[in-house]
Amino acid sequence: MSRSYIFSSESVGEGHPDKVADTISDAILDACLAIDLKSRVACETFVKSNVVVVGGEITIPKLQNKKLGTTKPIDEVINVGQIIRNAVRGIGYTNADDVFHADQIFINNYLTIQSPDIAQGVDAAEAEGKKHGEQGAGDQGIMFGYACDETPELMPAPIMFAHRLGRELTRIRKAGKLAKWLRPDAKSQVSVEYVDGKPTRIVNVVISTQHSADVSHAEIEKFCIEQVIKKVLPKNMLTKDTEYLINPTGKFVVGGPQGDSGLTGRKIIVDSYGGMGRHGGGAFSGKDPSKVDRSAAYMGRWVAKNVVAAGLAAKCEVQFAYAIGHPLPVSVHIDTFGTGTISDDKILDAVLDVFSFKPADIVKQLNLLRPIYSKTTNYGHFGKINDPDITWEITNKAEALKKAVK
Repeated sequence: MSRSYIFSSESVGEGHPDKVADTISDAILDACLAIDLKSRVACETFVKSNVVVVGGEITIPKLQNKKLGTTKPIDEVINVGQIIRNAVRGIGYTNADDVFHADQIFINNYLTIQSPDIAQGVDAAEAEGKKHGEQGAGDQGIMFGYACDETPELMPAPIMFAHRLGRELTRIRKAGKLAKWLRPDAKSQVSVEYVDGKPTRIVNVVISTQHSADVSHAEIEKFCIEQVIKKVLPKNMLTKDTEYLINPTGKFVVGGPQGDSGLTGRKIIVDSYGGMGRHGGGAFSGKDPSKVDRSAAYMGRWVAKNVVAAGLAAKCEVQFAYAIGHPLPVSVHIDTFGTGTISDDKILDAVLDVFSFKPADIVKQLNLLRPIYSKTTNYGHFGKINDPDITWEITNKAEALKKAVK
């Protein structure tokens, strides 16, 4: 007997308050890495009304010499205010009626230098009580990676469809030709019916987009259905029964940080697999690659995607865990949900033979010490297959995995 169910995933636009916060945090991270690839960054951002608050720990060794006791305040090293305003301007909060406006926001900066106690646990050099001379994990925690054969990106269909809608809304808004009433804040959601584990049709689509006050709901609804949904979602999955819910409250003029607060790391399911694959709980944005919350999650995606690309499974989830300061994962687990062409144990053996999960090796294998992270912030950290900087999407280990299982 066939089994059917409906699975939904959401995405959010660049102007969503939480994504504004993520964008600022990643912009500050990239600015630090552009100065010194050895920068240590953990930057949190809070936005509300016309206020931006940034806090966290940053060390830029090239410019902050803590050994000589001549550490400089962060604002003497990077222009935090300018970075924040440029990030907000890039999102599009520049309209005359924006309460949250790139040139008018008030900025509170609480960034300090990274704790030496954390640094010594992560640094490769020997430290008191440390049993090895290798770079350790920047924190304890569990990480997951996931891939499946539902889309060309080897991602779950619902989250990729939701991202497509948000990306197209932003493209049109920033082009400035059609729908000049569009504003930066937006959310999208797609519900897909699965039959025997395969996506078959789109049951409903939800779009909520901020707009200027001088446009009718009927115009917004027609535009979103005809110029966005039907242009980017698979035509064979949209049926006469597909339901379209466009700005369901009827009005969305007040949006962004004016209407809601935003915080770095509050959209981790949007950032990953839309709920289809599990998440370890650690946020990505604002963290340099020594933080395994980010780098190991990228590693997990790379591993899972290569397993699926190698034809070893239709679905693959990898889970691994770390102890702070320790260079090896304390566990690695593979689950193919019964779709593997060989046993999960054999796939795990092949994975451990082909990949290294040491934090320093993750950084090296994926070339993570680069100012590339602003590219990851919006529309998911996974599934961006057309950008060579997003190295965890490359299926360059598929052949090695095939050979390892023979």
